[in-house]
Order: sequence, then C-alpha cells, then structure tokens
Amino acid sequence: MDELMASSLNALINAYRALCFPGVFFILVALLIHRQKLLTNWRPVLTESTTNLILITINILLTAPIIAYLDVTLRGMNLALIAASSWEALPPWLLIVVVVFVGDFVGYWRHRFEHSLLLWPSHSTHHSDTHMTWLTLERFHPLNRLSTFFIDTSCLLLLGFPVWAVLVNNIVRHYYGYFIHADIPIDYGRLAPWFVSPMMHRWHHANDRNAYQANFATVFALFDRWFGTYYVPAYAPPRLGVPSHSGGGSYLQQLRYPFLPSSYRKIWQWKRHNGPDNEPVDFQAKKSRLSAGKPKKNGDSVGM
Repeated sequence: MDELMASSLNALINAYRALCFPGVFFILVALLIHRQKLLTNWRPVLTESTTNLILITINILLTAPIIAYLDVTLRGMNLALIAASSWEALPPWLLIVVVVFVGDFVGYWRHRFEHSLLLWPSHSTHHSDTHMTWLTLERFHPLNRLSTFFIDTSCLLLLGFPVWAVLVNNIVRHYYGYFIHADIPIDYGRLAPWFVSPMMHRWHHANDRNAYQANFATVFALFDRWFGTYYVPAYAPPRLGVPSHSGGGSYLQQLRYPFLPSSYRKIWQWKRHNGPDNEPVDFQAKKSRLSAGKPKKNGDSVGM
C-alpha cells in the first residue's frame, strides 16, 4: 500500500511539472489574443480551471497505480500480431507518422464509443467544461481515463508497434490535444479538411444538438470526413458544455454521475426521444446542419 501511495504521489508531482511548460505557453498566448477579456471575464475560467485541477489530482491518485499495472501487464502478454522488427525496418520519421496516424484512427473510434449510450455517463465529465481552455484536455472521469488508456494502448500493442513509437504517439497526440482545446478560435483554411483545428474541436464541445456526434479525431480531420462526422459551420459555437442533468454540475456530481442507475435510464428512452438528453444518434440530420452566418468571435471563454 505504501508503494502504491508513493507511486501515486510521484506521478502527481511529475504530472504537475509536465503542466508547467504548456501552462506558461498558453497563458502568454491568452495575453496576446484576448487581452481585455482576461481582465473582465476571468472568474468563470478560474472556476472551471479549478475543477480541472481537482479532477487531474483525483485522476492521478486513483488511476496512476492501475495504469502502471496495466501497462506492464499488456506489454508482458506479447499480444502483437505484427513483429516490432517489421515496423522498425521503416525509417524512424516514417514510423512516427504511421503510428500517430494509426493512433488517431484508434482514438477516433474509441472516442465515438465514448459518445455511445453506454460510455457517455463517464465521458460527459470531459464535456462539462463551459469555458474551455487548454487544461480541459485533462478533465476526465477516472473511469474514462482508464478506458482510454486501455483501449488505445492495447490496440497499438496488438499491432506490434515498438514501445518507443507508442510513447511518441502518446506525446504527439497529447500535446496537440492541448492546442486544439485552447481558446484559439482559428481554423486551418485549405488544410482544414486534413487536420483538426481548435475551431473544429470547439464544435465537438458545443452544447448544440447538431454537434453532439461530430468531430471525434484529435489530429487528422480526414477520419471525420471519411466517416461522415465532420461538422464545422462558419462561426464559433455560442455555448459549450452539457446540460446539468446530463453529467454537468460540481466535480463531486460529475464523479458520482457514472455510478447512478438513473444515468443509464436514457438507454431505454432512446427510441422515444431520438437520443438521450444530449446525445442524439440520428446522424442523418447532420447533412443539413450547416447554417448561414458570418464568423463571429467565441464569447464563451477567455482562457487558453
């Protein structure tokens, strides 16, 4: 028990150290982009960021030992269908491109699964932030953190990618995740159909029925276009987050939500209401989602 506690505390210290560099970077970017808004609307951002930090701490203390155990166990099971040597025959730069592409493909389908009726109660915590900043990336329920690690890591190990390549994939996609969660309302112009932009991912977090089942990729927007889940209107989403009765509320309410039987009653309400509260499954309606309108600044948050 003492070893587990020491491991968790060490992981917590390392995690907060790792947040220092992106924290300084995005604060500087916020000062450059938002300026006066930071002085007038900082309170709601501070409230949400405090919740994020609390959830980060709880996550690490509860899940760090489990993830460490799963990591060793999965690697020791020798699940590989393809020999690691086959991948290592590729030039390192090409292997990195391949593993990030495959990792994003796995993450895309895992993310879609998290928006299913079964996993939404735990994933809703990530979407409950009403003032998104870069720190929203770390806003996860412990159950969701474990399922994400298990699915992503086991799939990549099953494909036989070398350990170092899996780690590179995790680092690249994680730090890019900070960027697309930041309050930087930009898209990529002609590159938008290829890569996920902050504007594209902001629509994934929109409290808008048209966006509930859209934009699941982290790096490559190609996956959303190929599988019919791409949705980026010509303006920023006016509201972010989820309804309070669907996973929102205080961090204690969010931690409790996946364990309440009532959170899963929506499964039985699906056919009558065309989806549970805030997760419609009728995706055909999205073919006519694009609305006319001029681009506008996102007024829902001021942090980065």
